[in-house]
Amino acid sequence: MPSSAETVGPRAALAAALRAAGLPPSVYWIEEVHQPAPLPPDFLYLRRTPGGAAGWETGGYERGRWTPYALHADESGACAHLRHLLLG
Repeated sequence: MPSSAETVGPRAALAAALRAAGLPPSVYWIEEVHQPAPLPPDFLYLRRTPGGAAGWETGGYERGRWTPYALHADESGACAHLRHLLLG
């Protein structure tokens, strides 16, 4: 059974890279790794696909709505997409 650090490995590495790049913590949300509270009014996110479907979702949150931009088969692909959205 993987440890919790292995379970969130790609997401933890992404969060560390975003911190190192100097992004404000309020502009992104990463499930189980970086979930600012209270919830900012708008941000880009990475989370498991809602509703029990397999996969990952990247998107934007604005005015109380989660808007998916892309669905990903694996966590690493979702992390790469969010990194691209935030850092270019």
